[in-house]
Amino acid sequence: MTLKLMRALALWSGCLALMLISVLPLSPVVQALAAAGALGLVVGGWLLAGRRSTRLGDSLRLEAFRTLPGSEYRLPVVLVCGEGAAALFAVDAEADIAGQTVVRKTASGCYVWVPSVERLPGMATVLLAVRPQWRGQLSVMFVINPAQHADSAMLAGQLRALTHQLSVIRRRAQTLPLWVVSYQHTSPGPHEVRGTGLSREEGSSGAEAVWFSWENGGPSARVRNNGTCVSVEDWQRQDAAVLTERMQLAVQMNTHAAWLAQYVAPHFARKGRHRAPSPVAYAICQVARLPDPMPGSVWQHWIQAKTALVPTQPTIDTGGVLPAPDPLLELLPRRTGNTAARRASVIGIWLTVFAGVVAMSSSARQNTLLIRQVGDDLRRYASINETAREDQQAVALREAAFNVLHDDAGRLDDYYRYGEPRSLGLGLYRAEQLRISVWHAIGRYRAPTETAQVPGPVRLDTLSLFNIGSAELKADSTQVLINALVGIKARPGWLIVVTGHTDATGSEEQNLRLSRDRAASVRDWMQRMGGIPGSCFAVQGFGASQPIASNDTEHGRRANRRVDIRLVPEEGACGSLSAGAGPATPVAFRGTR
Repeated sequence: MTLKLMRALALWSGCLALMLISVLPLSPVVQALAAAGALGLVVGGWLLAGRRSTRLGDSLRLEAFRTLPGSEYRLPVVLVCGEGAAALFAVDAEADIAGQTVVRKTASGCYVWVPSVERLPGMATVLLAVRPQWRGQLSVMFVINPAQHADSAMLAGQLRALTHQLSVIRRRAQTLPLWVVSYQHTSPGPHEVRGTGLSREEGSSGAEAVWFSWENGGPSARVRNNGTCVSVEDWQRQDAAVLTERMQLAVQMNTHAAWLAQYVAPHFARKGRHRAPSPVAYAICQVARLPDPMPGSVWQHWIQAKTALVPTQPTIDTGGVLPAPDPLLELLPRRTGNTAARRASVIGIWLTVFAGVVAMSSSARQNTLLIRQVGDDLRRYASINETAREDQQAVALREAAFNVLHDDAGRLDDYYRYGEPRSLGLGLYRAEQLRISVWHAIGRYRAPTETAQVPGPVRLDTLSLFNIGSAELKADSTQVLINALVGIKARPGWLIVVTGHTDATGSEEQNLRLSRDRAASVRDWMQRMGGIPGSCFAVQGFGASQPIASNDTEHGRRANRRVDIRLVPEEGACGSLSAGAGPATPVAFRGTR
């Protein structure tokens, strides 16, 4: 990925982080700290991208990389690795020690030698860093020649190392097509040279090489030669003069393919963490000279196990260059376009999706909490408002619930007028209907009426109202009765209870009659002077049955002689009085005996 794309991703990530911070329900201090952290990460990513680009640029300015084609190169670029890969290049084993990058260009593509399988991910990363346009052109070719391996265990280890390195490349989002190429040694006779085109000179140059390929897991081989691709049967029938030689070559190629299927293909069919991509094709080419064949190779042991014959030891030839598999390059999948920009776009899209999911989840949660909170306040207010209690505790609870509901209405009104906050936005705000319900509940609220406190009864000395033993009001008792009448008129419509009491002196019957007569005298005066209907009064005489002090002393007997007047809050007791009278408290007055 280029420096511009990496820095664009860093900036986009910072923008998404800032937008996400503004949506999340955080306090201003936490938002400021989070924004500072996001900006710090963006600056760090910007600097790291520049440092990485500089480091790669410095390494690619070395002389070893100047043999690579330019960025405008559009033919396939193949990373060649394996024990027999060096034979495709005109180099020796000391080339890697000198730190050189060996490149072979043909008319169909460009081959880059990877000296060891372990260096394959690093080479792919370097090439894609300096040539991001090559992502759709890059592939991996693994060369395996059974005649060059003397130990099957070492061969299996090399294949396992290849699958591991390919999985490393896959984890870096750099999946590259893989194809396996193998070369088989032959000692051609005169007819074979003429019939198959495998002369020593031509086989070395690769101009007339015949390739047998098993493509995309297919069971049948295809023959590629001189720009043609035909089945084995059609290739054998093309020249009847060399039919026998071609049939023999086909048998040899099928035997070689069977060895590949037994020892190589299972390593690419395994599932798991180090899974490698399946090869695009297995290709075999028979050459007249195979550099550095091993005596007692795994190929000789396999042929001997299958046929019980000891194959001849091929002639050792350390010179020459093996033919490049140019006819197979057309099998590679072609991907056009700036894949680096496409990859950056995919990363940016995933970052946007992640930020969007987090923001939507946070908004949905905040809207759920808002609706749940206001709904609970509504239900609590309704349950308290429906109670019949009118005591001080119930009134206080109702007032507190009303105040909370009023605050909720104010907050929802602000959201309606000025728009909901970002933490509740993103199209998930659904509290408008709840706002209407809150205002309906507030509109049904009625303030509690203020109730007067109930005072204790007022008791006057008997000499203030009556003479001793008399039920007639004294002339100077008018002021006391007027004061009592004022309190009664302040509570119209309530029942007026007048009760008379005496001390224990005298007979019980006389005391009852005297107490009742005194209560009746007070009632008559108030009815006459105050214009109060008689239905508003209740007259009772208790005599000495309800003393409030001891009758053994003069002071106690004087306290027991009294007339009490009480107001009972009984609405509608006096129909002729004015309606709309509010609640009142009972009032008591004391007279004399």
